[in-house]
Amino acid sequence: MPLWTSLTPLTAAALLAGAVFTTLNGVLVAVCAVALIAAVVAAVHHAEVVAHRVGEPFGTLVLAVAITVIEVALIVSVMLAGGPDKAALPRDTIFSAVMIITTGVVGICMLVGGLHHHEQSFHLEGANAALAALVALAGLSLVMPAFTTSSGGGTYTVPQLAFVAISSLALWAAFVFVQTVRHRDYFLPPVNAANEDIHAAPPSAAQASASFALLLVSLVAVVGLAKQLSPTIEAAVTAAGAPKAVIGIAIAMLVLLPETWAAVRAAQADRLQTSMNLALGSALASIGLTIPAVVVASVWLDLPLVLGLEPKDIVMLALAFLVSAITLSTGRTTVMQGAVHLVLFAAFLFLALVP
Repeated sequence: MPLWTSLTPLTAAALLAGAVFTTLNGVLVAVCAVALIAAVVAAVHHAEVVAHRVGEPFGTLVLAVAITVIEVALIVSVMLAGGPDKAALPRDTIFSAVMIITTGVVGICMLVGGLHHHEQSFHLEGANAALAALVALAGLSLVMPAFTTSSGGGTYTVPQLAFVAISSLALWAAFVFVQTVRHRDYFLPPVNAANEDIHAAPPSAAQASASFALLLVSLVAVVGLAKQLSPTIEAAVTAAGAPKAVIGIAIAMLVLLPETWAAVRAAQADRLQTSMNLALGSALASIGLTIPAVVVASVWLDLPLVLGLEPKDIVMLALAFLVSAITLSTGRTTVMQGAVHLVLFAAFLFLALVP
């Protein structure tokens, strides 16, 4: 194991601990930003080591679930600290994550893969199952609250929240069962796809365990540093006169950096199936794990929770899902599909700045 992959997570964690107990100034903000990027690179390295040990699709599942669990903890902690002012934070975070993944991450992977390999393939059955579950979860969690009549203002009643939380967790668990047990072959790289890992000796159990521990440290550092930098981001957004939704987008981008980097690297290495597993699996985990957690926190601690999206955001979400259903319908991708997704991603960012 290269020395930097061990030192980087520990250094980032130490900087996080120091940032918690000190006031951030310009120099410390810059150092924390550099440490965050370095921790992302280290996290991807350790995730790849673990993935090579346990094989697909378990490797991508490890990274997706690990960072989502830490992200959930971050959201709940901010909700507790912010009170009513943070009622829409889970909605904004989940919506931003879904849009970033389905348009930005998938688009970059398709574009990079197409530029390097002209055309790439993946299992259509696995992508369709993930996309169907994602549409159902997003529809129940983010769209329906804007139209239900029992509770206004984009909110759910307590029984409705309980139903959505149980449904989200059950659907995510069903997808994981299908991905890892019942139809695991739908999520494995196609036989004709390039995979240099096949020819490399897998790491030992000790190496994989050490990488898993350092992966967790890296992810904690990434999410923690993102939280520490969020006030600086919020101040910059406010000074620029941009809408508050931009803050959620910026934080979501920081948190999703490890998964994005890993997915793009996989596409560049002609392993688009791994990219799809990472991207769509992360989006599913973002809803399937976050919604139950914030519902429990909201009901237990009597915190307000706004889940319903604004009309503009509903249209963007529907457009992203419609285009994804079309571009992923053949199991093969080129730069054209990547360009379409990235245009939608640019539209999402632009309309967040200019609503």
